[in-house]
Amino acid sequence: MIDGVVVKKLKVIPDERGYLMEMMRADDDFFQKFGQIYMTVVYPGVVKGWHYHKKQTDHFVCVKGMIKVALYDGREDSPTHGEVNEFFLGEQNRILLVIPKLVLHGMKGVGTEPGLLINCPTEMYDYKNPDEFRVDPHDNDIPYDWSGKDG
Repeated sequence: MIDGVVVKKLKVIPDERGYLMEMMRADDDFFQKFGQIYMTVVYPGVVKGWHYHKKQTDHFVCVKGMIKVALYDGREDSPTHGEVNEFFLGEQNRILLVIPKLVLHGMKGVGTEPGLLINCPTEMYDYKNPDEFRVDPHDNDIPYDWSGKDG
């Protein structure tokens, strides 16, 4: 696992009315601070990424559908430099994924419906000076292939 990445199995509390799913708590070991909460949608087969942040840590939870999230550790001073991780988040795998700053990440919608992802980053989005640095999803030096894996 890439240094600093955390996977938290989410607690789902069902009853006859439906269910409640806890995502992140201030007493989680990995909790740093609250920046904002937002939702993003990825359509089936679409790749959103790569990008990284210099200041913020992301906390991803897919609440509807399924999303593949890939991480690449390009940090020169990291003990896991060059490592790639792949995670499937969503209705079939209820987890929160902590993505440290400077770790490249991207996502792809998998399945037949849009994936709805909630992120609670440690920083607010700065419209005048965004902490977002992009890398082309397919034309890069990252050892990862976004194509589907049949078989």
